[in-house]
Amino acid sequence: MQEHILVAGATGLVGFAAMKHFAERGYKVTALSRRKPFETFGARHLPLDLTDRAACADALSGMSDVTRIVYAALYEKPGLVAGWCEADQIETNRRMLENLFDPLEKAAPRLRHVSLLQGTKAYGAHVRPLSVPAREDRDEMKEQPNFYWDQEDYLRAKQQGRPWHWTIFRPQIIFGFSLGAAMNLIPAIGVYGALLKEQGRPLAYPGGASSVLEAVDADLLADAIAWAGVRDRQENAIFNVTNGDVFVWKNVWPAIADALGMKPGETVPMSLGAEMPKRAGEWDTIRAKYNLDAPDMASFVGESFFYADFTMAYGADRDTPAAIVSTIALRRAGFHEFIDTEEMFRKYFRLFQEKRLLPPR
Repeated sequence: MQEHILVAGATGLVGFAAMKHFAERGYKVTALSRRKPFETFGARHLPLDLTDRAACADALSGMSDVTRIVYAALYEKPGLVAGWCEADQIETNRRMLENLFDPLEKAAPRLRHVSLLQGTKAYGAHVRPLSVPAREDRDEMKEQPNFYWDQEDYLRAKQQGRPWHWTIFRPQIIFGFSLGAAMNLIPAIGVYGALLKEQGRPLAYPGGASSVLEAVDADLLADAIAWAGVRDRQENAIFNVTNGDVFVWKNVWPAIADALGMKPGETVPMSLGAEMPKRAGEWDTIRAKYNLDAPDMASFVGESFFYADFTMAYGADRDTPAAIVSTIALRRAGFHEFIDTEEMFRKYFRLFQEKRLLPPR
């Protein structure tokens, strides 16, 4: 049976990595997103706005051969963090999944697996300290409104009596390749570093107090998604996913600086979300100087400067609680891949440099 993988959100971190993973391995892949991805790797791109129910019905009702769905689409509001608790953000994300899945499930009798993305906001990471280590089906903050619960409840109800199964992934901070994503710190840090480097300055750390965190390489997450779709045990399951180690921003900062061809600097707190957009003209000058293929700052970084402020605890004057999740369930189920987080940072900054999206090292 030929596999047909449908990837929703192909311009985002996870969707792009999943599209690349499956397409490079010869699968038939249809990639959905409003914008065309930077590369498609042989996948067929279908421009589609998942908030348009009629357009989704027209585009998806004929896809009878889809066997797996990777749902990585996401709606975020300007400013990012405040929107995580707002009703319209929750409603929009719920409708997007329904608009895709309602017509597709009816059309695709061979569907056998659905991958859905959540994250550590399932444990209230955005509003409270985590119970360390946070575990699936034990430490969720169901009382906190979150589109995760609406999507999960919808998928659970849809699956009753059906031959397909689902896997929900809860990654920590994701790093990977995407342009204009809401939460991709590689271009955010890369642009910030490029502005400092042009001034002959070291890479100052712009965040606040320290916290122990975990990262996820988007390619590793794509490996986990692929694994889940073919694992022998057919069941509905939820898994935390991380690289396998932990990190503190200030401790990995020298490796990040080196990847950018810079020296690490002292801590100089700065809200990147507030200050970096004011310097969009400087980024344009850098783009022209190095003949980069990167777009303007807003199109390149998206809302990710605000995400940098959040993850780097800008404004915090004391150490923040550790954000650690347990990955025992994933490892017991049979997924054992890992990557050193410093190697991950070097890998992605090098990739952005090779693609002429950041200045050379």
